[in-house]
Amino acid sequence: MLLQPVILSGGSGTRLWPLSREKYPKQLLPLIGEDSLLQATVRRVDGIGAAQVLAPMVVCNEEYRFVIAEQLRTMGKPGTVVLEPVGKNTAPALTIAALEAIKNGADPVLLVMPADHVIVDLAAFQAVVRQGAALADTGVVVTFGITPDTPETGYGYIQSGAAFGADGGARRIARFVEKPDLETAQAYLREGSYLWNSGLFMVRASVWLAALAACRADIAAACRIAWSEGKSDGDFVRVGKEAFANCPSDSIDYAVMERIAQDDGTQPVLPVGVVLPLRAGWSDVGAWEALWQVLPKDPAGNVAQGDVLMQDSRNTLALSEGRLLACVGVDDLIVVETADAVLVAHKDKTQDVKKIVERLKQAGRSEGQIHRKVFRPWGWYDSVDAGERFQVKRIVVKPGATLSLQMHHHRAEHWIVVSGTARVTRGEEVTLLSENESTYIPLGTTHRLENPGRVPLEIIEVQSGTYLGEDDIVRFEDVYGR
Repeated sequence: MLLQPVILSGGSGTRLWPLSREKYPKQLLPLIGEDSLLQATVRRVDGIGAAQVLAPMVVCNEEYRFVIAEQLRTMGKPGTVVLEPVGKNTAPALTIAALEAIKNGADPVLLVMPADHVIVDLAAFQAVVRQGAALADTGVVVTFGITPDTPETGYGYIQSGAAFGADGGARRIARFVEKPDLETAQAYLREGSYLWNSGLFMVRASVWLAALAACRADIAAACRIAWSEGKSDGDFVRVGKEAFANCPSDSIDYAVMERIAQDDGTQPVLPVGVVLPLRAGWSDVGAWEALWQVLPKDPAGNVAQGDVLMQDSRNTLALSEGRLLACVGVDDLIVVETADAVLVAHKDKTQDVKKIVERLKQAGRSEGQIHRKVFRPWGWYDSVDAGERFQVKRIVVKPGATLSLQMHHHRAEHWIVVSGTARVTRGEEVTLLSENESTYIPLGTTHRLENPGRVPLEIIEVQSGTYLGEDDIVRFEDVYGR
């Protein structure tokens, strides 16, 4: 049996602002330990022992492609990164992953995992996945339901039905239900047959494609057209942009799983759908309160990360990315400090953080979209200061990396080398600059910055001009295909 991990990485995680931003969402952040949530998801199948495990496949938005590729590379797991030109929910995302999986004649079992979940008990997770793999290999569609311990109103539920299979662990899916109110959730908990919908699935690639064609022929057809128009682009697999943009948007649950659950046998082409209970310390980390729940706490129930001092405080999460954060006499708060924003929220109101992000977007403010520190395929930059007609950036270029050959219509730039060696193209001139040397790029001059050395290149860039936006870039050559 071949097992293909498929990691869906399309969410934006607005409830975890200001750490999670639209262009650097929560799955790319190391919220639990040193790994990002994406990296932890990739590692989840290490040593699973159920089958031959293939290199991971990540389906993601184009915005995140270079960061995801870099995170896979640093793990030593260079997998396939499939790019969605636009977000169309999980059913089209899984479909293009299935088409990629079968392109060389294989038909692996797909283990479909959201990139932004936390699972504490790895051994329990892997044991249930092995059970699910055996079922999926026979043509069954498997989903995993989390055994509830509270009347949670923030999750959808799966009602389990009759036992399926010899061991009785799997159950037929009776129905899917939407997020309930508190009274209904309490009734589900008492009744005992309802599980939280985890968003985890296992299905053979060909079985998914056939089921989708039977349930949503329009999505299946649009994805096949987009796939046929696609191409490989370095580390990435791209699908046809226009065809995929025309694809209807739908989730795996709505497009296929609910129809399987409702099948009365009149559609013999539909596979059997089952749910396996999962007790593995699962969380979708959907808000700050959920993150507080899964992180280690001190005796007073506090979680402190970064430069944080707690005094007479209880059940509070305090996280600092830089400055000293002191909490005195506070209970049940979320306090998060970043370079350009600070969040203070009561734990009972963390679902409403998304409303702040909506207000930032309506006001045209950048804090909802990007961090002050912005990652690029060649390295990163940090906008350390700005004012009328000027901006100062700290820029770090990875060894061997090259920025695009470009020019600006509205700004000039001064570059000062702090450490490393810079190869600078300025018009027809190419020069090497060492530590403490500098150069000036006049407005309208074609230029490029490269790091020819073996250590990171760090420079300070001072921009001056009438407009300093990132969209004032005319690219002539770019090794990253931007």
